[in-house]
Amino acid sequence: MFDEKSYSLKMDKAIEVFSRELSSLRTGRANAAMLDLVKVDVYGQQMPINQIGSITTPEPRMINIQIWDQNNVTLVDSAIKKSELGLNPQIDGQLIRLPIPELNEERRTELKRIVKSMGEKCKISIRNIRRDANEELKKLLKSKEIGEDEEKSFEKNVQGITDKHIKIVDDKVTSKEKEIMTI
Repeated sequence: MFDEKSYSLKMDKAIEVFSRELSSLRTGRANAAMLDLVKVDVYGQQMPINQIGSITTPEPRMINIQIWDQNNVTLVDSAIKKSELGLNPQIDGQLIRLPIPELNEERRTELKRIVKSMGEKCKISIRNIRRDANEELKKLLKSKEIGEDEEKSFEKNVQGITDKHIKIVDDKVTSKEKEIMTI
């Protein structure tokens, strides 16, 4: 039998990945999630910064990272410098301060373009999931496991689920663009 719920869950996953990518984008505000995608090579493996130290945002334009092991301070420093965040870490013992510079107009426009493209990629993966669902429906119809009416009904439900997910992506893109343009 056809399970539209599994396709809906796959679309939810695509949106979850998209949301994570969005939160790691640097806007003019300090946000600990910006560091989520930065991995540090410690103890022979790639680890996220939040597993090497505690991250706080004491001010709107400052992120502090309290590194637990003194030996990892320079490793975290270089990982942040290599990342595409464009941040300049300041080391003070085991504390790394990350001042978040204000965004200039050029960078804001570039970020909006990046957000749009990320949203488009997410929508493409949602549409691919819809295509997979429709292909499964056609197979079920061909093998006479479901009738034409059932197929049409399921197709309509899948399209509804797809539309709902695409709207969520569009809303997230719009809200992130607003955040980027807010000074």
